[in-house]
Amino acid sequence: MAENKSIDRRLLEMLVVPGTNEPLEFDRARNELVSRKVGLAFPVRDGIPIMLREEARELEDHEKLVC
Repeated sequence: MAENKSIDRRLLEMLVVPGTNEPLEFDRARNELVSRKVGLAFPVRDGIPIMLREEARELEDHEKLVC
């Protein structure tokens, strides 16, 4: 089954990083919600954001740079 590579814009506007309330951006290529400031990427599985820190991936230094 293919992963859903989109997220509802309104949902994205409401979601924030747990504990810091930093905004997130959607990385369509990796299917993740990313906070460059906090350095975390949260997976989106079957269209559902997994907003648990233990499920988040730490960003590499080069990923933290604003494009």
